[in-house]
Amino acid sequence: MKNIDLTYICTVIGNLAGIPIRLYYDEKLIMYHSVVNLPKDPLFLYQKSVFDINTHIGYFITPHFNYYGIINAKKYKIVVGPTRQLVHNLQDLRALAFRMDIPQDELDDFINGMQSIVRMPLESVMQMLCVVNYILNDEKLELKDIAIYDAIQQDLRKELISQSMERPPAAETDDVHFQQAAHNTLAIEKTIENIIRKGDTAVLKEWISTAPAVRAGTMATEQLRQSRNTFIVAATLASRAAIRGGMDAEDALSLSDAFIQKCELLNHMEQITNLQYRMILEFTEQVEKIRHTAHKSALAVQVTNYIHHHISESVTAEAIAKHLYLSRPYLSAKFKEETGMSLTDFILKEKTEEAKRLLCYSEKSLLNISNYLGFSSQSHFSRVFKKYAGYSPGEYRDKYAG
Repeated sequence: MKNIDLTYICTVIGNLAGIPIRLYYDEKLIMYHSVVNLPKDPLFLYQKSVFDINTHIGYFITPHFNYYGIINAKKYKIVVGPTRQLVHNLQDLRALAFRMDIPQDELDDFINGMQSIVRMPLESVMQMLCVVNYILNDEKLELKDIAIYDAIQQDLRKELISQSMERPPAAETDDVHFQQAAHNTLAIEKTIENIIRKGDTAVLKEWISTAPAVRAGTMATEQLRQSRNTFIVAATLASRAAIRGGMDAEDALSLSDAFIQKCELLNHMEQITNLQYRMILEFTEQVEKIRHTAHKSALAVQVTNYIHHHISESVTAEAIAKHLYLSRPYLSAKFKEETGMSLTDFILKEKTEEAKRLLCYSEKSLLNISNYLGFSSQSHFSRVFKKYAGYSPGEYRDKYAG
């Protein structure tokens, strides 16, 4: 490759695609180019997973469905991304910035930069990299030749599929029995829908451990297409059940769309099965989070959805009332009547619950957590947390962090 100018190729790709691109030699960064301004490169969160991909072309999908494309050529590695097909959710970007320790005074620059990255279907990214791969490796590849690499799927596979989710097929005793058992999906669908609607993750995990084999109707003549079609049906049912359970309709449908798009990229039935159970668990957990705090009041569900969407902002009763097209006095009085709790207490309680999760499952500083949750100061955060949790943030972390 001594006659190929890789820096030039990467710069042109970055300019044309509008997506950040990096060039490594022997795992050392020798070139980074981006037409948008990002205070910090989000790749560092996933660099190990990306560097584990050693095929000529591969890709990695993050938990929020951003993706990176990778090319390997001898000791060189080109990484393009992140990009995605759907518009970024503002709260997701704030959460990503929090994980990356973006300083508060650079948060707006980071969000604006991420929103400015050109959105592109993963298939388009891969086709672009196929051309570069042909130049660098003298190899003609198509989309069907590119493997899936997703550490998240593997983690979930260990957690869920290992719990007897793949059952051996039952022995066929006679044709009558087989015909009667040919479609057992209705009862299973109703069971899963009820679990999602109630947000009962404990019941879901127990049911998963003894789940029957699903024998769906024929929706395609080719097995992979059959699995994908089954997944689409499951995503549709799961999103509707989650909406009935109180999940915001736009959130549920967007999550369903994202999972379906990811499913279409998978080339193995095992991966599709893995993703399907992960999807069902995700919807169930989302509903559980809402219903656990919402006291099953329709108004409280709406308020809870708003708070979760704006958890990293300074949420006020006035802002919620405006969002719900209600007067602030009416909202406060109605909320207190239905839940027995003042709206201000409820807001701060929800922020405290999120702070508990962050204190237990992240190593972020108290100042970073305070800033992320929209408190005016760390001292204000500490006072609020102690009021609703019974401990100071530091004491809670020492007592409960794993």
